[in-house]
Amino acid sequence: MWAEPGISQRIASGLGRISLLLRQHGWQSAAARSLTPTQAQILSTLAAYAPGSLRLSALAGLLALTPPTVSDALAALEKKGLVRRRPDADDRRAARLELTARGRRAAAEVAQWPDFLLAAVDTLPVALQESLLAALMGMIRSLQQQGRIPVARMCTNCLYFEPDRFPGSPAPHYCHFAGAPFGLPSLRLDCPDFQAASEQAQQVNQRVLITLSPWKGESDGSHEHSRL
Repeated sequence: MWAEPGISQRIASGLGRISLLLRQHGWQSAAARSLTPTQAQILSTLAAYAPGSLRLSALAGLLALTPPTVSDALAALEKKGLVRRRPDADDRRAARLELTARGRRAAAEVAQWPDFLLAAVDTLPVALQESLLAALMGMIRSLQQQGRIPVARMCTNCLYFEPDRFPGSPAPHYCHFAGAPFGLPSLRLDCPDFQAASEQAQQVNQRVLITLSPWKGESDGSHEHSRL
């Protein structure tokens, strides 16, 4: 007898459909620039970090790929003049990776999100967009705890993040690195100034963020907060 899927299954199914569309777009976008999807991922990842801050092993960890796979892709990118290696001052046997000027331009092109996805997000009410961002951060953290994906440099994992320092304010959160308050729309999934917080602090940060979800369910005319 057929049973209706639970809400978690339906959400996973919906994310899967979006993933398939993005994967197809990624293949087409990379192919248009004579790149493979892995090469495009490498360019985007290197662009997100300070030049020369990553070794091959660290890059492989961030992409959840094997070092040999990343090494082959890097060799191709070097031949294209998009990536270069420079000696590691801390270890003569290792090398640091950085983009060339051409590589930075290529990375900027492949890192752009497709207009159709941005347009779809923009159709949602702002409060729902904010709650969606909070929910995605919670899912990312759960996947990190399971060891499925590398640790993301997002605000709720960061030592500098202080949630709900100014309760009731449009900018309730505080960044100790920037020395400034900010609201949920400014939360980052990948920040170059990230410093990992303790596991306990990360748990507290995520719990506070989910609790403060701003979306109000109005389909039934009510104005009570809907908890994610």
